[in-house]
Amino acid sequence: MRQVVSLSLPAADARQMKNLTKKRGFGSVSSYIKHLFKEDADSVSEAELLKTVRAARREYRAGKSIKARSLADLV
Repeated sequence: MRQVVSLSLPAADARQMKNLTKKRGFGSVSSYIKHLFKEDADSVSEAELLKTVRAARREYRAGKSIKARSLADLV
């Protein structure tokens, strides 16, 4: 079942949203917002990214990394 969500924006932001909707090739602001919502759900948070980087640094310092000459070395 669908549910209507109302969004209140300043006039300048609403114009920008409509312009971006057309520029990105979406048929409606609603479809653009749905796209943004899905993209956000797939994104990695800054905290998760930092956690991964710190873990990779620890592995590198512990000598658990390899020096690959190409992508084929990694597969």
